[in-house]
Amino acid sequence: MAFISTMALAGPPFATDDPEPVDYKHWEIYVFSEGTHTVGETEGVLPGFEFNYGLLPEVQLSVTAPFAYHRITDEETQSGYGDTELGLKYRFIQEDEKGWRPQVSFYPSIELSTGKVDKDLDEGHQKEFLPLWLQKSYGPWTTFGGGGYWINPGSENKNYWFFGWALTRKITEKVSLGGELFHQTADVIEGTSSSGFNLGGTYDFTENHHVVFSAGRGIGRGSETNQFSYYLAYEFTL
Repeated sequence: MAFISTMALAGPPFATDDPEPVDYKHWEIYVFSEGTHTVGETEGVLPGFEFNYGLLPEVQLSVTAPFAYHRITDEETQSGYGDTELGLKYRFIQEDEKGWRPQVSFYPSIELSTGKVDKDLDEGHQKEFLPLWLQKSYGPWTTFGGGGYWINPGSENKNYWFFGWALTRKITEKVSLGGELFHQTADVIEGTSSSGFNLGGTYDFTENHHVVFSAGRGIGRGSETNQFSYYLAYEFTL
């Protein structure tokens, strides 16, 4: 579930987040589905709801409420409410549009243990993520990324790092496309690190209605834990 947890509090549609908060007193609302498939096993969220609100100037409050599923081949699919996620994004450096300085945010988050452990929808403990995210734009191009430290308690677990970087380009007034690379160190004792990529983008139906999407997989040994993954969401802004 580590990959899914990372995706949910990331910058849709990528695992890598960006530092830009929602404007003060404005909303971003996502209705989404995401999933990861490996040999004989699929797990994900369908549906999930993410609410981002501009609580203060330069400060965004985020809440994610997922309905999770977990399926092992030839066994009954387990489903139910998953882990609630809370985050607070604070942008403390503004981008210099004519210079080199990027915008930078600190985005701590908490993954609450609200899913059912007996259905493999929860690991049975709370997790915290402490990342820094950066972003710089050049005309139609935008690049962003960074990473942080996951506090991951549990008898067989260990704390771990996540890093990612993305590049996107505005193709038309309605379409933006891009991709990302990400890496995660081992999150269990005697575990291995993993890497992966996603390709995706956004389509703007109107100023307030959008579709965001991505798909990808693991790289190298990372493919053992991520043969295929996806993210698809409707986004409403106001």
